[in-house]
Amino acid sequence: MRRVLARVALCPALLMVSVLLAPGPSARAQPPAAPDPPADVPAIARLWPVGSRPPVLRGWQPPATPYGAGHRGVDLAAGAGSPVRAVAPGRVSFAGRVAERGVVAVELSGTDLRTTYEPVGASVREGDEVAAGEVIGTVEATGSHCGASACVHWGLLRGGTYLNPLSLLPPWLLGRGPSRLLPVLTA
Repeated sequence: MRRVLARVALCPALLMVSVLLAPGPSARAQPPAAPDPPADVPAIARLWPVGSRPPVLRGWQPPATPYGAGHRGVDLAAGAGSPVRAVAPGRVSFAGRVAERGVVAVELSGTDLRTTYEPVGASVREGDEVAAGEVIGTVEATGSHCGASACVHWGLLRGGTYLNPLSLLPPWLLGRGPSRLLPVLTA
């Protein structure tokens, strides 16, 4: 009986020693690495898609999973009929209707990025080259997901990954930027 009790008493000690002497995390099998996060988005936009500094009604909320809940763009306040402009130069890769809503997509020149705008009545066609600031359509009044007010949903993608479209804007367009010292005026 004493031998059995001695063995049982040694079990927790052996367990502790085996944990302490076990190979470290680098020697254990590792799960597959997650894909690298998207590279930085260049601040190449020179203007907002609507207005000069429209209120952001709903910000970007990336989903935890590819099909998870979230908001894959930003909603910008804009009145029905307002012009929608390309934020940077590129080529129109889609201009048409999706689920009864007008959508325009622009592949940005010199990048692997694509911007999307909806609900927009397109004034451009697929394949058109557009300049930064060029009108690509007007805000549609129908089907606004912003409630009583009209808005434009502005999206940004790299391949199939959604990114924050506000990252295309330089800090000065977002109302942020470096402090500037002004000269002291004396009388």
